[in-house]
Amino acid sequence: MTFFHYNYYHHYTLFLLMAAMISQSLCVGVNWGTIATHQLPPEMVVQMLKNNGFDKLKLFEADDRILSALIGTQIEVMLAIPNNMLEEMSSNVDAAVSWVEANVTTYYYSGGVNINYVAVGNEPTLQTYNGTYLKYMLPALKNIQEALNHAGYGDQIKATIPFNADVYYSPDSNPVPSAGDFRPEVRDLTLEILQFLHENNAPFTVNIYPFLSLYGNKNFPIDYAFFEGSNVPIRDQGVVYTNVFDANFDTLVSALNKAGYPDMDIIVGEVGWPTDGDIYANVENAKRFNQGLLQHILSGEGTPLRKGKIDVYLFSLIDENAKSVAPGNFERHWGIFEFDGMPKYELDLAGMQEDRVLIPVEGVQYMVKRWCVLNPDATGLGNLADNINYACSLSDCTSLGYGCSCNHLSVQGNASYAFNMYYQIKSQDTWNCDFDGLAMITDQDPSDSTCEFPIMIDYSSCRVLHRGLFELLWTSISVCMILWVVL
Repeated sequence: MTFFHYNYYHHYTLFLLMAAMISQSLCVGVNWGTIATHQLPPEMVVQMLKNNGFDKLKLFEADDRILSALIGTQIEVMLAIPNNMLEEMSSNVDAAVSWVEANVTTYYYSGGVNINYVAVGNEPTLQTYNGTYLKYMLPALKNIQEALNHAGYGDQIKATIPFNADVYYSPDSNPVPSAGDFRPEVRDLTLEILQFLHENNAPFTVNIYPFLSLYGNKNFPIDYAFFEGSNVPIRDQGVVYTNVFDANFDTLVSALNKAGYPDMDIIVGEVGWPTDGDIYANVENAKRFNQGLLQHILSGEGTPLRKGKIDVYLFSLIDENAKSVAPGNFERHWGIFEFDGMPKYELDLAGMQEDRVLIPVEGVQYMVKRWCVLNPDATGLGNLADNINYACSLSDCTSLGYGCSCNHLSVQGNASYAFNMYYQIKSQDTWNCDFDGLAMITDQDPSDSTCEFPIMIDYSSCRVLHRGLFELLWTSISVCMILWVVL
């Protein structure tokens, strides 16, 4: 990965001027995920959101520390109920009422948190879930909305369900947007949900990922994933589609039209481009896509079937190094910002396609500049591969994959990278840089121009989160965060 370098102190005044120039109503939101081994204090991240002019935020759970940090900011917030809570919310009205009381009522007051949506689950119809959550979706949605109504918030806060784009499709026999319809196996359920959303004046929320079209199909035309025009446009009843985002969005519009809801509001709950973890995932492509997206959606041009500005939440704010890599190694690299809140590239959030700097998290404190690397004098390398595999199994080596930012390293470089990732996750504890005597600690940065070796940030009284790869762990003293440091 090629990192965009910033000298914060030299540009501090410029950053403040840029922040003042950003519109107070960008119509652009951002997702803040927290599946990371170590995290920045929420207060610092919220200040960064304010400095950059983000006025909408989508969360994946109701996190008390994040919500507390958002008090008084006026940032519009979409709270979320994780999929693993859908069964309880669907079967127990009291559970829904209790959730609203704890996570909405506690924060939703004059001068509090500006909550406007509750996301009931996240992509629960995803085909890879094999129908696990289908029977819970509508009852949970109803119970949460009823709980919001009962609390007196029903006119201001709407419950919605973020769908994956695989809930609708165009048939192979006629693969154009105008042929869009909802997937047969979930069509009846989706129609019931649509009826409920319509009755409550709530939007349909969908996640659209053009990157995945390119990632999943080696024959997919690259230019069609972006917004500068395509050499292979799709023609549909006199309409020309030059990018897959518009085609995907209008496939949904067609499905809604067929279902009898032509005017239903649509929110794009997630859209973005990763910066590492795949040959197409890099800083250049991410900047190209996100800048083109912002210019497109804020222009008011809309899509051929739905004119006007499009309500979107960029995915995502900060990289998450503990996400599952089952979909691909890129899953940990969607952030516009690094783990330490440093911007990866220039991005004009006002959609003017100008090179504008993003404002980083201010005042980040780092651990000592030291790394764990392969000892050049080490002997007995027969177990080197096993040690590399061990280190990677308990850390994040996704940047070593084919086409990724550190793929060019030698075997020795791979070992050093893996050892350092493990060492940093373990908070630079000396005993975690051994690997059967093959490793050593150095104060010489092993990074090169495209491959950054991380160093932790250093904060006390923060929380370590884990889901899937790492063990959920709470500490009473300190928690650190793996970061890609611009040195």
